[in-house]
Amino acid sequence: MTQASKASAQDRRWLAAAAALGVRARPLSRPNPAVGAIIVRGGKVLGRGWTAAGGRPHAEAVASAEAGGSIHGSTVYVTLEPCAHESRRGPACASLLAEARPARVVIGCGDPDPRTNGRGIALLRDAGIDAVLADCEASRNSLAGFLTRERLGRPHVTLKLALSLDGCIAMASGESQWITGPQARAHTHMLRAMSDAILVGSGTVRADKPRLDVRLPGLERFSPARWVLTHGAAPEGWQAVADPGDLTAMTSAQYLLVEGGARTAAAFLAADRVDRLAIYRAPIVIGGGRAGIADIGLGSLAEAHGRWRMSDSRMLGKDQFCVYERTPCLPE
Repeated sequence: MTQASKASAQDRRWLAAAAALGVRARPLSRPNPAVGAIIVRGGKVLGRGWTAAGGRPHAEAVASAEAGGSIHGSTVYVTLEPCAHESRRGPACASLLAEARPARVVIGCGDPDPRTNGRGIALLRDAGIDAVLADCEASRNSLAGFLTRERLGRPHVTLKLALSLDGCIAMASGESQWITGPQARAHTHMLRAMSDAILVGSGTVRADKPRLDVRLPGLERFSPARWVLTHGAAPEGWQAVADPGDLTAMTSAQYLLVEGGARTAAAFLAADRVDRLAIYRAPIVIGGGRAGIADIGLGSLAEAHGRWRMSDSRMLGKDQFCVYERTPCLPE
């Protein structure tokens, strides 16, 4: 077994590029993770790949095929530990790489799947390949849905809110079209296209009869499965979940987008089932409008602090888009 080296700053840049490729696999790679891979030799990219629709072929196999199958002496950058279990759908990626003899395999994060967990790295090292586990944040972020499902048995949840400056989602009358401008609304459809499932409350379904589909040209087929938070029956074409604390019914979903309204947003926050906040804030003040989030049961202001950290902020036309990630180590 070789002694593994450490990941360099250059390695992390290549892994970040591989993570960007992996995002292209969402959401059609399900039930498999959306993995990205890049093969480099002498500073030249030999091949790139990401998990294909339906989960096969895997990113490593796609990148190797683009490289012509000759990757001896190269460095393979892959966002997730290469799988170590054989399948009727194809060979284990760790075995494929061991046979192809790259000099190094730099891995963004380990695979929590017990069929692979550590075994893929061990197989590579036993074959004399320098296998590096980099613990790369970009890789983890690109695989958040898969990692959340493997570790917690539920999808990764993003709560999307379109708000005025004073935190309203609508006028007091209920009028809400449109809080944000066309660029922000198009961006929302991109979020939908990258999600397996989308959820609103039963009140929103009754009042608005929302389509919740993707209306970006060429991406209509990426419309997510529609879910409603209700104790009753779901409308035709929808599925129902009764409690944000129990998302086990969403067996195939890795990414869930929650679009509201206020009581649904509060229910997910109170149940501590929001991993990511995606907030679109329009430069308008409504005053006396409908609040974006209902009461979440906090007993003191101190309880609100330390729960979220900003990970992204940008302008979309006149609107500001901000992403907040849940602070690690909060109880699940």
